[in-house]
Amino acid sequence: MLQENSKETPHKATVKLAHDEAVLARLGYKQEFRRVFTPIEVFGVGFSIIGLLPSMASVIVYGIPNGGAVAMVWGWALCAFFLAIIGLAIAELGSAAPTSGGLYYWTFMFSSPKWRCLLSWIVGYSNTIGNIASVASVDWGCAVQIMAAASIGSGMTFAATVGQTFALYVALLLCHAIICSLNPAIIARLQIPFIVVNVLLCLVIIIGVPAATPREFKNNASYAFGDFQNLTGWPDGYAFILSFLAPLWAIGAFDSTVHISEEATNADVAIPYAIILAATSSGVLGWAINVALTFCMGTDLEGILGSPIGQPLATILFNSFGQKGALAFWAWIIIVQFTMGMSMLTTCSRQIFAFARDGGLPLSRWLYNVNARTHAPVYCVWFAAGISLLLGLLAFAGANAIGAIFSLVVTGQYLAYSIPISARFLGGKEIKRGPFSLGKLSMPVAVTAVIWMAFIIVVFLFPANPNPGSANMNYTIVVQGGTLFLSIVYFYFPVYGGVHWFKGPVQTIEDVDLASQDTGSDVKGESDSENVAEKSSTS
Repeated sequence: MLQENSKETPHKATVKLAHDEAVLARLGYKQEFRRVFTPIEVFGVGFSIIGLLPSMASVIVYGIPNGGAVAMVWGWALCAFFLAIIGLAIAELGSAAPTSGGLYYWTFMFSSPKWRCLLSWIVGYSNTIGNIASVASVDWGCAVQIMAAASIGSGMTFAATVGQTFALYVALLLCHAIICSLNPAIIARLQIPFIVVNVLLCLVIIIGVPAATPREFKNNASYAFGDFQNLTGWPDGYAFILSFLAPLWAIGAFDSTVHISEEATNADVAIPYAIILAATSSGVLGWAINVALTFCMGTDLEGILGSPIGQPLATILFNSFGQKGALAFWAWIIIVQFTMGMSMLTTCSRQIFAFARDGGLPLSRWLYNVNARTHAPVYCVWFAAGISLLLGLLAFAGANAIGAIFSLVVTGQYLAYSIPISARFLGGKEIKRGPFSLGKLSMPVAVTAVIWMAFIIVVFLFPANPNPGSANMNYTIVVQGGTLFLSIVYFYFPVYGGVHWFKGPVQTIEDVDLASQDTGSDVKGESDSENVAEKSSTS
């Protein structure tokens, strides 16, 4: 089948699709989606999910009180370096085995026979809850941004209640679920406009804010690059580390493009380069935005955080552009945040589809379905939206409770990233690399990435302030720990638990000798003739 609107000759397009389907067949799966995402559109998915400026708007509240200018500039720069390292490690695996299962498939593929089912199970659940938390955090951030616009428009006389924000959040989830239930080709064609709008918004901040900011809000270079203000109760060093949540949440979801591997053309090349380009470009642009803001936000950080607008970045823009200018600019931030939610729900539903395809989730038989009319996994879309709605109820427990969703995105995904990256070198199996390879740098990059992610997971389980009560504790450990605990209980549950029936990736294609395919990556290791999925892990 030729890709719609392809600019290539029919012959070239056919060759690419044949290659992609052959790679997928070697991994054990039949082609069930249409390959409608071109390489630039694959990058667009990763870049639009990062949605740099809206993401920064959602989490700048974690940078300002934990170090101010120094945290925003140098904390971002430090994290951007390690984020690029993580991106490289994930990209290499994505090139070797481009499948929607991604992380949990790689875990099974590389781990030793003794542990691969349990580890794959844990990664699958951690990745699932991390992706759903991403959907929830993006849409919650969008709801908060819309309420901030209402506050600016009312002259700061309107302040949204938690109930009003939650109701808007539910409406956003419903909109995204409806859109993502449509033909994926629609979402694919929107990616290039999303890229253009994202880049233009960044340039407006970098150039426009310094040009428009009144003199009383401008700062000198010594303040922008060297002023440190700690408004928390933690020691300065630890407060600085807590500010990392801003860049680590803003630039993440490296596996998002992996989950649309089965809908991408030339996937084993497009996926790794999309991951790397999205991570590095966002790191550079984000650093430039932070520099522009620290020069133009004034010195009253408590005033920014306590503004009746209720959104620190919106407050800075209001001070720079005035009411009308801030509203006009903020409208575009809201639009881009909305597109982030759409792209995130798209990739989240694909990961759920892949895990359900291999029987890993409750209701897997129901979730494993591609709508014959729209060619989208509609049941998975609504499942993800429904669980996201339930996560949003944490808002009624307090600001720190809803903040746990943002932390959960980082901790859940980093746990899911660390295991397959480690298993690749500790599982005793040999990987045949894909078209993108780091060569001798593979192990140093992997070790650096895993150490950094382990450190960050521990950090983000601590509360934002010392001596927390029930209202301001960090609920990340409750949600993350609870999910992992219940998933392990489910795995070992007598008679009905996953240990009795979950055998990892399940082959869905027949009459193909996967071990003899030489169309992509290969893993050589011990075989287990009793495992129906073994062909896909040792092909």
